[in-house]
Order: sequence, then structure tokens, then C-alpha cells
Amino acid sequence: MPVFGHVLTAMATPMLADGGLDLDGAQKLAHHLIEMGNDGLVVAGTTGESPTLSHGETLDLFAAVIDAVGNHAWVVAGVGKNDTAATIALAEEAADLGADGIMLVTPYYNRPSVRGLRAHFAAAASAVELPVLLYNIPSRTATEIPPQTLLELAEQVANIVAVKDAVKDLDKAAWLIARKPEDFDVYAGNDIDYLPLLAVGAAGVVSVAGHFVADRLARMGEVFEHDPAQARRLHLDLLPLFTALFVDSNPVPLKAGLDLAGLPGGAVRPPLAAADESTVTAMRSALAAVGVIGSGAS
Repeated sequence: MPVFGHVLTAMATPMLADGGLDLDGAQKLAHHLIEMGNDGLVVAGTTGESPTLSHGETLDLFAAVIDAVGNHAWVVAGVGKNDTAATIALAEEAADLGADGIMLVTPYYNRPSVRGLRAHFAAAASAVELPVLLYNIPSRTATEIPPQTLLELAEQVANIVAVKDAVKDLDKAAWLIARKPEDFDVYAGNDIDYLPLLAVGAAGVVSVAGHFVADRLARMGEVFEHDPAQARRLHLDLLPLFTALFVDSNPVPLKAGLDLAGLPGGAVRPPLAAADESTVTAMRSALAAVGVIGSGAS
């Protein structure tokens, strides 16, 4: 069993009409996600609109989700900043609140060298005793953690135990999986890449679609080894949802979908703009196609 389980959802951060945090909504959404079959939640990641959360809001969100589901599932706190000192401070505070693990995104904007990446991740991981999930998403951060660097961190920093791979390069993922320590796991960072990455040995997925179909994602992973044709059918059935969730910047389509499904979500914070009619239509069609809402839902 991978440290964090097989299916984690990168949880949306529900907002109130006035733009404040909806902490009651966050707890309700967290309960829903665990009841649906998620092994854990990643809180205050990209999908959780972490760039627009204040330091205090981030801690309040961690505390609310830990209180709601911390005894039943993994709560992985997104603490990655583009400032190493700030990352260390937030990691320590998340640990004090009772988080089960931390996620460290590649420092954005600064574009550190490989030496800088190694030092940043080692320092942040060493500040806590929690397991660490790295988040490799160069499309948002402008910097990729190279496979060789990931391998070195996996071998040299004991509590760096996994990576959320959103690089979208199967060759690089396979290279790492072929060489990694047994106790280091590679997770798909995009739902649409889960099946291809399972084929080269991924341990699971950190999902957005898991807000709606975590049970089917779990099933995909369960059956892949003995019935890849069934896993393929599940993937193809869910493809409309995987695609619709990214017709606009994440989490804009997701929050439109949460509203359609009657789940806590609320608005996105600026500079993201609310879903337009075409995005809402795409999400309505996708959720109906996968059976989450009726075809006549409004």
C-alpha cells in the first residue's frame, strides 16, 4: 500500500458569497470526498486556490479539514511557497495542527537551479517528521524537477516518499519508476494521465475528478493489473469529465461542477474569473455523461 493510499483528491476550497472562506462547507466537502472513497485529501494545493489564501486562512483551512476527517483519511497540507523560509514555517505549523503529510510544490517564479531545488526540498522536508509529497508541475511553476533530481531526493531524504507527477512526459515517469526506491511512489498529477501512468507503475492519482468519481478511479487502479481492458473502459467512460474539468483554468470548471452537483464550492477568487456559460454547459454535459447529475439538471 502506498504511504498516502491510491486515490487522493486535491480539494477545492469552498468560498462564501462575500469571498471569505466557507469552513463549514470545507468540512462538508471533506466528509463527502472521504465517503466517496478517497484515501486522502490534498488541502490548499492548486485546486484549493492556495495563491489567494492568506497565511491565516491556510491554517484555518488545514485545521477545519483535519478536524473533519483527520481520523479517517490522510490530510496532506499544501505548504509549498517560492520562499524556502516561508515553506519551512508553514510546514511546521501544519505539523503542529495535526496534518498527516505535506505537499511541496516546485518553487514558482524564482526558477531555481537543480542545486537550489535540492536544497529547498531537503530543507523543507527536514523541518518536519511527516511524509512529504513533492509536486512537479512545470506548466504552472516554470521549473521542472528533473527525474535524476527526484531520484536523488528519494534516495537521500528519508521522508520524501512520493511525487505528484504533472509533467505529462511518460518517458520521464517511466525512467524514474524503473530506478526509484521501493518506498517511493509516483502519483499521476492529472486524471487523464492516470491510466497511462498505471501502465508504467504509478501508485495512484492525485485527482480533481475525484470530487465526483473517486470510487471509479479507485476501481481503475484495483482492476488494472488483472483486467486492463476494464481499466481502459473506466478511463474512456470518464474521459468527458477529465476533459471538461480543464476547459478553463482549474478550479473554475470544478467549482461550476460542484454547484451543479449540489456540493460546497462557491466562487473562485480573482484573478480567476467565474465560469462562463460555455464552461457551465461543458460541466453539465460531462457530469450527466458520467452519471453524477441527471441529464436535465440546471
